[in-house]
Amino acid sequence: MTSSQDRPHFFYTAPPGACPYLPNRIERKILVDLATPEANFLHSRLSHAGFRRSHTLAYAPICDGCSACIPIRLPVRRLTPNRTQKRAVRRNADLTRSLLPPTATDEQYALFRRYLDSRHSDGEMAGMSMHDYRIMVEETPVDTRLIEFRTPDSTLMAASLIDVLEDGLSAVYSFYEPDCPQRSLGSFAILSLAELAVQMELPYLYLGYWVPGSPKMAYKERFQPAEILRHGTWQKLDLNQPPQTERAHPFPEGPLF
Repeated sequence: MTSSQDRPHFFYTAPPGACPYLPNRIERKILVDLATPEANFLHSRLSHAGFRRSHTLAYAPICDGCSACIPIRLPVRRLTPNRTQKRAVRRNADLTRSLLPPTATDEQYALFRRYLDSRHSDGEMAGMSMHDYRIMVEETPVDTRLIEFRTPDSTLMAASLIDVLEDGLSAVYSFYEPDCPQRSLGSFAILSLAELAVQMELPYLYLGYWVPGSPKMAYKERFQPAEILRHGTWQKLDLNQPPQTERAHPFPEGPLF
């Protein structure tokens, strides 16, 4: 019998496009179709190797001469919130967290729309319709959940789309009420996801890519300790020793399976 590890996995490259994180750079991606019988196994292995999921595809950057997008994850049992993050937890103590199937609702989309218009009006997701949002949430071949955070009067304040991996949770996308900056809902959502991973006895929370030099991605380095993937190995992020962002070879480093 052939095991899933022995079966071929096909990789594709996407057409180049503008980098969404750093100015005047061109982005290229390698893609893997996750719509297979072993989707959860494949997704977990690829996530460990630095890939992210979008709909039914896993992707990783293969930009010529640049490796600024650095995979980052949190070892949740060792996570130590700083004073600001502890304050965010206290300010959101009234919120309840519900773990739900990946089903899109009009209420979620209304919050999603307010969040985009306020925080990312010039981003690549700015024009997403309800139909697009539904596809983002529901078009998944893997174990995906949607988390809602609500006030005592049931007002939806934040939501997180997550994937459940063999060794952790992957934070696919989070959005929140932009008119309550005092709550620090973005930081609170990450801390709550880390807490959920601990409760599920999973060791890591995968946060996607940390991009030094990109203000919109800088928040990820504030959660410590954090680990980054360099040269095929997960290692502790040391902000006193910034990683090199030049890549000699335009493919993800290290074994995938």
